[in-house]
Amino acid sequence: MSNFFPPNNHGWIETITGCMFSGKTEELIRQVRRAHLAKKKFKIYKPALDQRYAKDLIVSHSQQKLTSTTVENPQDILKCLDSQPDLVAIDEVQFFSEEIISVCEVLASSGVRVIVAGLDTDWMGRPFHPVPQLLAISELVHKLYAICGVCGQFATRTQRLVSSNKNILLGSGEIYQARCREHFELQQPTHQSLGEIHNAQPAEV
Repeated sequence: MSNFFPPNNHGWIETITGCMFSGKTEELIRQVRRAHLAKKKFKIYKPALDQRYAKDLIVSHSQQKLTSTTVENPQDILKCLDSQPDLVAIDEVQFFSEEIISVCEVLASSGVRVIVAGLDTDWMGRPFHPVPQLLAISELVHKLYAICGVCGQFATRTQRLVSSNKNILLGSGEIYQARCREHFELQQPTHQSLGEIHNAQPAEV
Protein backbone atom coordinates (compact mmCIF):
# COMPACT_ATOMS: atom_id res chain seq x y z
CA MET A 1 0.00 0.00 0.00
CA SER A 2 2.81 2.43 0.82
CA ASN A 3 4.24 1.99 -2.69
CA PHE A 4 1.02 2.93 -4.49
CA PHE A 5 1.25 6.15 -6.48
CA PRO A 6 -1.99 6.85 -8.40
CA PRO A 7 -1.43 8.31 -11.86
CA ASN A 8 -2.48 11.88 -12.50
CA ASN A 9 -5.82 12.31 -14.29
CA HIS A 10 -6.64 8.60 -14.11
CA GLY A 11 -9.27 6.84 -12.04
CA TRP A 12 -8.85 3.79 -9.90
CA ILE A 13 -10.72 1.52 -7.47
CA GLU A 14 -9.99 1.16 -3.76
CA THR A 15 -11.64 -1.45 -1.57
CA ILE A 16 -11.87 -1.12 2.22
CA THR A 17 -12.76 -4.49 3.72
CA GLY A 18 -12.77 -6.59 6.87
CA CYS A 19 -15.24 -8.04 9.36
CA MET A 20 -17.83 -6.08 11.31
CA PHE A 21 -16.51 -3.53 13.85
CA SER A 22 -13.18 -3.24 12.01
CA GLY A 23 -13.71 0.42 11.15
CA LYS A 24 -14.55 0.17 7.43
CA THR A 25 -17.07 3.02 7.35
CA GLU A 26 -14.84 5.07 9.61
CA GLU A 27 -11.97 4.68 7.14
CA LEU A 28 -14.27 5.53 4.23
CA ILE A 29 -15.33 8.71 6.02
CA ARG A 30 -11.68 9.57 6.72
CA GLN A 31 -10.79 9.24 3.04
CA VAL A 32 -13.74 11.40 1.98
CA ARG A 33 -12.85 14.09 4.50
CA ARG A 34 -9.28 14.14 3.20
CA ALA A 35 -10.62 14.59 -0.31
CA HIS A 36 -12.80 17.46 0.93
CA LEU A 37 -9.74 19.15 2.45
CA ALA A 38 -8.03 18.77 -0.93
CA LYS A 39 -11.03 20.57 -2.49
CA LYS A 40 -12.07 17.51 -4.47
CA LYS A 41 -15.66 17.00 -5.61
CA PHE A 42 -17.21 13.85 -4.17
CA LYS A 43 -20.43 11.85 -3.97
CA ILE A 44 -21.32 9.24 -1.34
CA TYR A 45 -23.75 6.37 -1.87
CA LYS A 46 -25.24 3.56 0.19
CA PRO A 47 -27.76 0.78 -0.55
CA ALA A 48 -31.40 1.41 0.32
CA LEU A 49 -31.37 -1.88 2.24
CA ASP A 50 -29.18 -0.44 4.99
CA GLN A 51 -31.18 1.93 7.19
CA ARG A 52 -29.83 0.83 10.58
CA TYR A 53 -28.80 4.30 11.72
CA ALA A 54 -30.22 6.80 9.23
CA LYS A 55 -31.68 6.84 5.73
CA ASP A 56 -29.49 9.52 4.17
CA LEU A 57 -26.29 9.15 6.18
CA ILE A 58 -23.41 6.72 6.27
CA VAL A 59 -22.73 6.11 9.95
CA SER A 60 -19.86 4.22 11.54
CA HIS A 61 -20.25 2.13 14.70
CA SER A 62 -18.33 4.92 16.45
CA GLN A 63 -21.07 7.32 15.29
CA GLN A 64 -19.03 9.24 12.73
CA LYS A 65 -21.31 10.24 9.88
CA LEU A 66 -21.56 11.93 6.49
CA THR A 67 -24.50 12.77 4.26
CA SER A 68 -25.06 10.19 1.51
CA THR A 69 -27.44 9.33 -1.31
CA THR A 70 -29.47 6.14 -0.96
CA VAL A 71 -29.88 4.03 -4.10
CA GLU A 72 -31.85 0.88 -4.88
CA ASN A 73 -29.46 -0.63 -7.42
CA PRO A 74 -25.95 0.04 -8.78
CA GLN A 75 -27.10 1.70 -12.01
CA ASP A 76 -28.80 4.39 -9.92
CA ILE A 77 -25.34 5.60 -8.95
CA LEU A 78 -24.56 6.52 -12.54
CA LYS A 79 -28.02 8.06 -13.01
CA CYS A 80 -27.54 10.28 -9.95
CA LEU A 81 -24.34 11.88 -11.25
CA ASP A 82 -25.19 15.26 -12.81
CA SER A 83 -21.47 15.97 -13.29
CA GLN A 84 -18.29 13.96 -12.92
CA PRO A 85 -16.89 14.07 -9.38
CA ASP A 86 -13.28 13.43 -8.42
CA LEU A 87 -14.33 10.78 -5.91
CA VAL A 88 -17.24 8.37 -5.56
CA ALA A 89 -17.53 6.58 -2.20
CA ILE A 90 -19.83 3.58 -1.74
CA ASP A 91 -20.54 2.10 1.69
CA GLU A 92 -21.92 -1.37 2.54
CA VAL A 93 -21.11 -2.49 -0.99
CA GLN A 94 -21.80 -6.15 -0.11
CA PHE A 95 -25.54 -5.39 -0.23
CA PHE A 96 -25.42 -4.55 -3.93
CA SER A 97 -25.73 -7.01 -6.79
CA GLU A 98 -22.69 -7.92 -8.88
CA GLU A 99 -23.70 -5.11 -11.24
CA ILE A 100 -21.80 -2.81 -8.86
CA ILE A 101 -18.57 -4.21 -10.34
CA SER A 102 -19.26 -2.85 -13.82
CA VAL A 103 -20.45 0.46 -12.34
CA CYS A 104 -17.16 0.84 -10.49
CA GLU A 105 -15.25 -0.05 -13.65
CA VAL A 106 -17.14 2.58 -15.66
CA LEU A 107 -16.44 5.25 -13.05
CA ALA A 108 -12.75 4.40 -12.70
CA SER A 109 -12.26 4.23 -16.46
CA SER A 110 -13.76 7.72 -16.77
CA GLY A 111 -11.17 9.14 -14.38
CA VAL A 112 -13.00 8.88 -11.04
CA ARG A 113 -11.39 7.64 -7.84
CA VAL A 114 -13.79 4.99 -6.54
CA ILE A 115 -13.69 3.88 -2.90
CA VAL A 116 -15.94 1.03 -1.76
CA ALA A 117 -16.31 -0.40 1.74
CA GLY A 118 -17.84 -3.74 2.63
CA LEU A 119 -17.63 -7.07 4.42
CA ASP A 120 -15.32 -9.63 2.83
CA THR A 121 -17.01 -12.63 4.53
CA ASP A 122 -20.57 -13.33 5.68
CA TRP A 123 -21.93 -14.81 8.92
CA MET A 124 -20.90 -18.30 7.78
CA GLY A 125 -17.33 -17.24 7.05
CA ARG A 126 -17.93 -17.48 3.31
CA PRO A 127 -16.77 -14.86 0.74
CA PHE A 128 -19.40 -12.11 0.64
CA HIS A 129 -19.98 -11.33 -3.02
CA PRO A 130 -19.42 -9.00 -4.79
CA VAL A 131 -16.57 -7.89 -2.49
CA PRO A 132 -14.12 -10.65 -3.58
CA GLN A 133 -14.52 -9.58 -7.21
CA LEU A 134 -13.98 -5.94 -6.28
CA LEU A 135 -10.83 -6.89 -4.37
CA ALA A 136 -9.53 -8.61 -7.50
CA ILE A 137 -9.94 -5.53 -9.72
CA SER A 138 -8.90 -2.91 -7.16
CA GLU A 139 -5.68 -0.98 -7.52
CA LEU A 140 -5.60 -0.47 -3.76
CA VAL A 141 -6.91 -2.62 -0.88
CA HIS A 142 -7.30 -1.65 2.77
CA LYS A 143 -7.74 -4.80 4.89
CA LEU A 144 -8.90 -3.83 8.38
CA TYR A 145 -9.17 -5.89 11.55
CA ALA A 146 -11.37 -5.77 14.63
CA ILE A 147 -10.81 -7.06 18.18
CA CYS A 148 -12.10 -10.51 19.06
CA GLY A 149 -14.93 -10.26 21.58
CA VAL A 150 -13.74 -13.46 23.29
CA CYS A 151 -9.95 -13.25 23.59
CA GLY A 152 -8.98 -9.72 22.53
CA GLN A 153 -6.80 -10.85 19.62
CA PHE A 154 -7.25 -9.41 16.16
CA ALA A 155 -10.50 -10.52 14.53
CA THR A 156 -11.23 -11.29 10.89
CA ARG A 157 -14.68 -12.86 11.12
CA THR A 158 -18.21 -11.79 11.99
CA GLN A 159 -19.99 -13.99 14.55
CA ARG A 160 -23.78 -14.01 14.44
CA LEU A 161 -25.11 -14.26 17.99
CA VAL A 162 -28.74 -15.07 17.29
CA SER A 163 -30.35 -18.08 15.63
CA SER A 164 -31.31 -17.20 12.09
CA ASN A 165 -30.67 -18.74 8.70
CA LYS A 166 -31.20 -15.50 6.80
CA ASN A 167 -28.25 -14.64 4.57
CA ILE A 168 -28.78 -10.95 5.28
CA LEU A 169 -29.81 -9.97 8.80
CA LEU A 170 -29.26 -6.29 9.51
CA GLY A 171 -27.98 -5.39 12.96
CA SER A 172 -25.05 -4.25 15.03
CA GLY A 173 -23.66 -5.22 18.44
CA GLU A 174 -26.96 -6.78 19.54
CA ILE A 175 -26.70 -9.41 16.79
CA TYR A 176 -23.03 -9.62 15.79
CA GLN A 177 -19.58 -9.80 17.36
CA ALA A 178 -16.10 -9.74 15.87
CA ARG A 179 -14.21 -13.00 16.33
CA CYS A 180 -10.76 -14.42 15.60
CA ARG A 181 -10.33 -17.69 13.69
CA GLU A 182 -10.08 -19.74 16.90
CA HIS A 183 -13.29 -18.43 18.45
CA PHE A 184 -15.44 -18.17 15.34
CA GLU A 185 -18.31 -20.69 15.56
CA LEU A 186 -20.32 -21.91 12.59
CA GLN A 187 -23.10 -23.17 14.88
CA GLN A 188 -25.01 -20.24 16.29
CA PRO A 189 -25.50 -20.05 20.09
CA THR A 190 -29.03 -20.82 21.28
CA HIS A 191 -28.55 -20.63 25.04
CA GLN A 192 -28.63 -16.82 25.14
CA SER A 193 -31.69 -14.70 24.69
CA LEU A 194 -31.60 -11.63 22.48
CA GLY A 195 -31.96 -9.47 25.59
CA GLU A 196 -28.88 -11.05 27.20
CA ILE A 197 -26.88 -10.53 24.01
CA HIS A 198 -28.04 -6.92 23.73
CA ASN A 199 -26.55 -6.11 27.16
CA ALA A 200 -23.13 -7.39 26.13
CA GLN A 201 -20.71 -4.78 24.81
CA PRO A 202 -19.11 -5.75 21.47
CA ALA A 203 -15.46 -4.97 20.87
CA GLU A 204 -15.02 -2.18 18.33
CA VAL A 205 -12.07 -0.37 16.75
